[in-house]
Amino acid sequence: MDKFIIHNLFGIEGFNIAWYGVLIATGMVLAVLLSIYRAKKQGYKSDLVIDFALIGIPIAIVTTRLYYVVFNWSTYADDVISVFYIRDGGLAVYGGIIGGMITLFVFCKMNKFPVLKFFDIAIPGLLVGQILGRWGNFTNQEAYGALITNTKLQFFPYGVYIDAVSEWHQATFFYESSINFIILIFLLILTNKVKKDGTLLAIYSICYGIARFVIEGLRTDSLYLTGNIRISQVVSIVFIIGGIVLLLLIQKGKFQGQKYEGKYLISSEENTDIK
Repeated sequence: MDKFIIHNLFGIEGFNIAWYGVLIATGMVLAVLLSIYRAKKQGYKSDLVIDFALIGIPIAIVTTRLYYVVFNWSTYADDVISVFYIRDGGLAVYGGIIGGMITLFVFCKMNKFPVLKFFDIAIPGLLVGQILGRWGNFTNQEAYGALITNTKLQFFPYGVYIDAVSEWHQATFFYESSINFIILIFLLILTNKVKKDGTLLAIYSICYGIARFVIEGLRTDSLYLTGNIRISQVVSIVFIIGGIVLLLLIQKGKFQGQKYEGKYLISSEENTDIK
């Protein structure tokens, strides 16, 4: 499959539009739309999500790149300007997630909006972006796992054929995308059953942390902290522990739901058509 959907846009040599970029952009748009829908269902204006997205998405893109560069500095040390060559690849999902979460926290504090409530609104949208984004790895033929030598296992979705090396490898991008889809469905089912803010965030952190830890162990292109310690697995452990602690604190009533009366609240007149 050609990694570019459009070659030489506007007749400019080398100005290509990659499937990866299209999928990432589509994931962002769908994430925002889902979050807007969820916000409105809870009585909040679409501006809540849009205002955050205008700040959070650019920052997440920067932190996605920054995370990769920091933990792969040897590649850029002799040519610092190449840090900005984002079109050549080099992004890390965890960097975007962490950057987005920090930005969301600051945004909520500045606007006096309940932090955990906004996290629960946004988490399903984040998963939609992750699900589509991993298919960008398919078009780029990256983020794959170990070599498959058994011909009986050389089929998709267990494996994926990598043209660059003419070999079959584990389709770890597909594994993660599929598991994220399952987590998304699970969280959407829980939406109307859980009443305490932050529960969806905690469950996401635990489930995604476990899934990513396992899948990262299968990949052949991991970033390493030192020796055989994979950075993403360390972050996954932090997510799992953080999610468990948050869930326990929520169940013990340490975080009480906060009432919001600010500018993002839909008035009674505006709320008449919200079902």
